[in-house]
Amino acid sequence: MSGVQMITVTEDDGGQRIDRWLRRLFPHVNQGRIEKMCRKGELRLDGGRVKANTRVEAGQVVRVPPLAESDMKPAEARPVKISDADAKMIRDCVVYKDDDVLVINKPAGLAVQGGSGTTKHVDGLSEALRFDAEDKPRLVHRLDKDTSGLLVLARNRKAAQGLTAAFRHKNTRKIYWALVAGVPTPYLGEIKTGLVKAPGHGKSGEGEKMIPVDPRDVDATPGAKRAHTYYATLYRVASRASWVAMEPVTGRTHQLRAHMAGMGHPIIGDGKYGGSGQENLGDGWGAQIGGMISKKLHLHARRLQFEHPVTGKVVTVTAALPDHMKESWDTFGWTEDLAADDPFETLF
Repeated sequence: MSGVQMITVTEDDGGQRIDRWLRRLFPHVNQGRIEKMCRKGELRLDGGRVKANTRVEAGQVVRVPPLAESDMKPAEARPVKISDADAKMIRDCVVYKDDDVLVINKPAGLAVQGGSGTTKHVDGLSEALRFDAEDKPRLVHRLDKDTSGLLVLARNRKAAQGLTAAFRHKNTRKIYWALVAGVPTPYLGEIKTGLVKAPGHGKSGEGEKMIPVDPRDVDATPGAKRAHTYYATLYRVASRASWVAMEPVTGRTHQLRAHMAGMGHPIIGDGKYGGSGQENLGDGWGAQIGGMISKKLHLHARRLQFEHPVTGKVVTVTAALPDHMKESWDTFGWTEDLAADDPFETLF
C-alpha cells in the first residue's frame, strides 16, 4: 500500500477530467474506485472535494489517497493497430524532424489525446511516427481538437523533459492565425481579460465554457485566472470579417477563443463562443458568415519558436493552412505570404 501522494498538475495535463488524469498515471485504478474516492472525499484538488468529471488545471495539486500495490502497476502493453491509411495520414503531417524532436501540422478535427468516444487521436497514432527511434514520440503540449496547426512531440526522454519545461515556463512563442467576425480595433493590441470556468456541465450547463472576468476583479473571483493575448488585425473584408494573428502569453483553456469572443469578434466557426448567428445585433457578431465559408473553426497554430532541448538552438517552424481555411482565404483573395512572419516582433 502506498502513502498519500500530492501531485502537481503539469501544463501538459491541464484541462483534463480528474478521472482520466488519474488513470493515465495509475492505469490499474478502475473507474469505480475513482468515483468512490471522490464520494468519500479521499481524492482532492487544492484541498477541495471533487467529482469524477472535475477538470484539473496546470499548477493545481491533487491529493491521491493510498493505493494498493496492484493499483501502482504500469499498464500492460497492448498491441497498437494502425491502418495503413492512418499511418500515411499522420506521417504526411510531419513538418519538422530530427533525432530529438518531431513537429506535425495537426489536422482540424483530430484530437490530441483520447477520451470518451474518441478512438482516433494523435497519441494513439504516434506509434506510426516512431520512424527509427527506440520509443514512440511523446506529447509535450496540446491543441484543441478543432484547432489545426503545429504540435510538438519529443522523440526521447531527455527531449521530453526539456520541451515540457519550456512549454510550462513559457520559453516558447506560438502565433496563431484566425478568421474572426468583424474588425478588431485597435489593429494591434493586447487583451488582459481574466477567465473563469462557467458553472454547470453537459447539455444543461455551460459545458466547460470560459467566462471573461475584468482584470480588476480576477483576484476577487473564485477560480478566475489572469490571461494575456496579443493580437494583430492583418487584413479585413469591409467590416464583416478579418484575418487576425494572435500570440498567447498565458495558456488558459480556450484562451484565444474566449478572448476574441469577449471583444465581440468571435472566431468563425466557433459555436461554443460565438453561436451560429451571422449578424451583429448590437452585442457583437455571430460566429458564422454564411455563403461559401466553412462552418468549421477557423483557428490555426501557424508559427512556433522554441529552444531545442538538446542543441540549444532556436527552432522556428511554420504550418500551412488547413483546407477549409485555405478555401476561405481564396474566397477573400488572401495568400499566406501577405502576412509578416512575426507581426509582434516590435513588441519584444
